[in-house]
Amino acid sequence: MQHETDDDIAPGILPALAQAAEEFTSWRRTLHAMPETAFEEQRTSAYVAARLASFGLPIHRGLAGTGLVATLQGARGAGPAIGLRADMDALDIHEATNLPWRSDTPGKMHACGHDGHMTMLLAAARHLSADPDFAGTVHFIFQPAEENEGGARVMVEQGLFDLFPMQAVYGLHNWPNAPFGTFLGRPGPMFAAFDIFEVKVIGRGAHAAMPQRGIDPVLTASLVVAQLQSIVARAVSPQEAAVVTVTQIHGGDTWNVIPDEVVLRGTARTFTKEVRDLVEQRFRAVVEGVCAAQGARAEIRYERRYPALVNHGAEFAHALDAARLTAGAGAGAVVADFEPIMAAEDFAYMLEKAPGAYLCLASGPGANLHNAHYDFNDALLPVGASYWVNLVHSLLRPAA
Repeated sequence: MQHETDDDIAPGILPALAQAAEEFTSWRRTLHAMPETAFEEQRTSAYVAARLASFGLPIHRGLAGTGLVATLQGARGAGPAIGLRADMDALDIHEATNLPWRSDTPGKMHACGHDGHMTMLLAAARHLSADPDFAGTVHFIFQPAEENEGGARVMVEQGLFDLFPMQAVYGLHNWPNAPFGTFLGRPGPMFAAFDIFEVKVIGRGAHAAMPQRGIDPVLTASLVVAQLQSIVARAVSPQEAAVVTVTQIHGGDTWNVIPDEVVLRGTARTFTKEVRDLVEQRFRAVVEGVCAAQGARAEIRYERRYPALVNHGAEFAHALDAARLTAGAGAGAVVADFEPIMAAEDFAYMLEKAPGAYLCLASGPGANLHNAHYDFNDALLPVGASYWVNLVHSLLRPAA
């Protein structure tokens, strides 16, 4: 799998970053080979910290355990403070690429490109540290546990914005299978809120040949799964969006026994608080009603995880300006009305506390995110790093 020779690299990248692409690739592949999952990013954090220290940056360590923040003061004096965030964690996936820089830890891999995200922000940090020609402050935020465990929430709860006050915070994520170098985003809700649920359907076991002597939790659970689809089909307005998906059904041990209970698990996705509240309310009503009608009962665990990621208008416009500067004048190089995505992103917690914006950066053809064959496209490294530098300069080094 060769990415480095991509001839379609965006024309607006900074020459110094393009010339260092081979070095950045080495950083990225080192990080790829040492994947660590949520709140366990010890080697990763140490590697990132060592790079940041070599740039002469002061580093604050310990937020959310393995998280760190490096701070750079501009040479032009006082000015606004902004945050730039990269995620650090990997996934519980067995890597299937067989690349020389593949995971050294069985069952874990960087299948979402966080190795590339860290490298792009490190590259920007080095470039800006060497020539801090701006007025104000940049905080380089390296966050653990983006996948499922809400590391951004923990960093915020442990004082990220109290320790490092900032006027805005920005994020960037790679996006496979869209034209290489294209920036993608939208104002307002861009990624969905993410909730999980577990339902224990409790009946009464019986011989499969004599179902009348029991209360069948398998039948009841099947009816629950079917009726849950009525929430999106009939309770949520067609002008809104929601997903309710059952992803697990567990119950029974043999062919001729009706079990005592069945467990259902799954996820719900929404974009607005009103629809989120509605979906949870209807979910509980459907589960309890169906179970009651069958003579069964339900134990429900419904847990709200990530909020919807909502881009702030002014900050989104600033991000687009930097994206256009980075992408150059190519047609379609910046898409400002990207379709909302039902996936979730915990950068949403930061955007709940501070104005900011989040963009995706297309990496061209390749395996999808969270796929065992995925590998970050290294040709994207100088593009993303240039975006970060251009964003800093456009926000903190206005034209005279």
